[in-house]
Amino acid sequence: MNVHEYQAKEILRAHGVNVQRGEVASTPDEAEAIARKLGCPMYMVKAQIHAGGRGKGGGVKLATSPEEVRAHAEAILGMQLVTHQTGPEGKLVREVLVAEANEIEKELYLGMVIDRDSSRVVIMSSEEGGVDIEEVAANRPEKIIKETVEPAVGLPPFQARKLAYGLGLPQTLIPKATQLMMALYDAFIACDCSLAEINPLAITETDGGQDLVALDAKLNFDDNALWRHEDIEAMRDPHEEDARELEAGKSGLSYISLDGNIGCMVNGAGLAMSTMDLIKLHGGEPANFLDVGGSATTETVTHAFRLILADEKVKAVLVNIFGGIMQCDVIANGIIEAVKQMDLKVPLVVRLEGTNVELGKQILADSGLNLIAADGLSEAAQKAVEVAGNQ
Repeated sequence: MNVHEYQAKEILRAHGVNVQRGEVASTPDEAEAIARKLGCPMYMVKAQIHAGGRGKGGGVKLATSPEEVRAHAEAILGMQLVTHQTGPEGKLVREVLVAEANEIEKELYLGMVIDRDSSRVVIMSSEEGGVDIEEVAANRPEKIIKETVEPAVGLPPFQARKLAYGLGLPQTLIPKATQLMMALYDAFIACDCSLAEINPLAITETDGGQDLVALDAKLNFDDNALWRHEDIEAMRDPHEEDARELEAGKSGLSYISLDGNIGCMVNGAGLAMSTMDLIKLHGGEPANFLDVGGSATTETVTHAFRLILADEKVKAVLVNIFGGIMQCDVIANGIIEAVKQMDLKVPLVVRLEGTNVELGKQILADSGLNLIAADGLSEAAQKAVEVAGNQ
């Protein structure tokens, strides 16, 4: 699960990370009112969408007065913002963050992610802030400093100081950098994050000297841990997520929309991945990942069909079920009920194996449905690719 920048900053502020003052607005009037309340010399007006590269797409503007904040908000709100992460269709901007602008001396990068190889949190920092970290990693990898955190110990001050010194920070900022990194790690662990990123982390000039401020913030959360975080779950923006994925989650289905034209309904994540691999091996493209789980009912199968067929790109459907806990006759009855309710107009390829498989096949054979039976997984994938290509 992702959240907007303003929400990520609220979470980081609560854990002691120094972020800009600012509030979110959904109308130009609100934006101007926030600017007047902030009362600072300069302001940033930032589009709030779940994508990076907003500035390059025209979604981040600098203003010198509340009136200019209002003008920028009028231009940004309602725009279809296109960035390198949104795709050509872009994303509709419904809110803007009005924040205090800072005098920036230097931009840095700070991020935390889970390294699956070591099963540890890895902290990355770089002097090359404000740009895509992937570009830095590809072209200037020596600019990225990494530290792996031992989970039983947490992030000790010496590791944070090592990163701070590696960034070449002035001596006066080392304590602030150490505190900020430890606060970010606390937020990462406490909120069950899968990624935390501050880009840029800026060295700013203030009346009292230099300071470190998180000018941007990105947090991703482990969906499997959201039951522990009702406050974070409440931050979910349904406009930023696939409607079918949200609907599937409410019904206990694991669904991810993809770009292909072959709808897949499978039980078990591993089998679903193998099914998609074989579709691609035979020259096709899956339209989705859909795991109905090991205890699906007729109603679950019917709902799964609705999700698949709601995608206009789907030209064929492949049902691949291995009956262990789930019985093939239950799936067969679910398929029949779903097809009757949905008035299926695309070819349907079915491969059943496992518990009650003969009964399931007989139920389908006696149903009178116009479906294509397959005995093996590779054969099923091949048939699905063939019929999808003929549509």
